[in-house]
Amino acid sequence: MREYLILLLLFVSLSARAQKVFSVPYESQADVKVFVVKYESQADLKVFKVPYESQSEGNDGKWFFTSYPSQAKRKIFFVPYESRADLKIFFVNYPSQAGWRRREKCHKME
Repeated sequence: MREYLILLLLFVSLSARAQKVFSVPYESQADVKVFVVKYESQADLKVFKVPYESQSEGNDGKWFFTSYPSQAKRKIFFVPYESRADLKIFFVNYPSQAGWRRREKCHKME
């Protein structure tokens, strides 16, 4: 029982950090290649940039951009072409709008 609880706590702590991202300067450094689409309907994930790290809990599209790569759960690179992207995102204006449109891609940010 104790091992199960430890594994559960580990999983929860890892998933709580899933939306801390760092934008890397080179594609080869990235965990996930991201393309910003023009329209919400084209996105896999609707993203809201939060001002505080504590607001980036879960895998729900609320991203906190860290100052250093070591602080981030995922390193992302913004690609210039949609065809090179692992994930298509659309930036939204309000936190309530953030979230997955295509759940089959959510493993990319876990």
